[in-house]
Amino acid sequence: MLLCSPVFRGWAESAQPNTGQIDIGSLQLAKRYEGNINVADYLISEKLDGIRARWTGAQLITRNGNVIHAPPWFTQYWPEVVLDGELWTQRGDFENIASIVLSDNPDGRWQQVKMMVFDMPKESMPFATRMENLAALLRKNTSETLVIVPQFRLHSLLALEQKIDAITAAGGEGLMLHHRNALYKSGRSQQLLKAKRHQDAEAKVVAYIKGQGRFSGMLGSLLLEMPNGVRFKVGSGFTLLERQHPPPIGSWITYKYFGKTKKGVPRFASFLHSRPRKDRPE
Repeated sequence: MLLCSPVFRGWAESAQPNTGQIDIGSLQLAKRYEGNINVADYLISEKLDGIRARWTGAQLITRNGNVIHAPPWFTQYWPEVVLDGELWTQRGDFENIASIVLSDNPDGRWQQVKMMVFDMPKESMPFATRMENLAALLRKNTSETLVIVPQFRLHSLLALEQKIDAITAAGGEGLMLHHRNALYKSGRSQQLLKAKRHQDAEAKVVAYIKGQGRFSGMLGSLLLEMPNGVRFKVGSGFTLLERQHPPPIGSWITYKYFGKTKKGVPRFASFLHSRPRKDRPE
């Protein structure tokens, strides 16, 4: 049964359209790692679950071009070059990170945050060279808020699988694999891969489904719609507080899943977190 009861009206902010965006073009995005690669050709780093951000050389913005209102001291000594990175604190801290960096009124919590830089998108050179230049640039920089994402190499698929397991067991998301010779490419790149034990994606909340039993009077499931129009339900992964105050209709969430059915419906989907308005997909 879809929930239309007034009891749900005050549960969360209504979804608002994005405004004031800066056109930054299309960012480079990863494809899923599916094996059958020469691992030695890649530089590898941990996949960080924070807020994707770009430093334009003068301004910090989200992946959608929304201005990030960082305090002036945070970017005070940053170089006048374009940088891609992730605003991050620690593993498993996405909602706290989003609360800090997407607020229009920055506060002292920014002391927890670092800009974890993983690319210099405007440099027309192979990724390995870009990373060497980035390391040299940040060695000369006095800012303590800019940190290069460590890159390492592995030499077998077995070593890669073991590393994915170790990162996952420690509470991390997985790994990013970037071909050493890849040039920066807007959109999905075959030479940038994400390796995780589960897949994740984003979908829009279109309705609430009433809970039963111990969840009576609360959220049972969310009815979600994927960008391609496929609808499905997610009923697991929620805390009790999230069932009492679910994401608003029209907002977007991130969910994890394990493959899809023949009809394109995510298998064993469960809720991960809401996507903040300023960081929703285009």
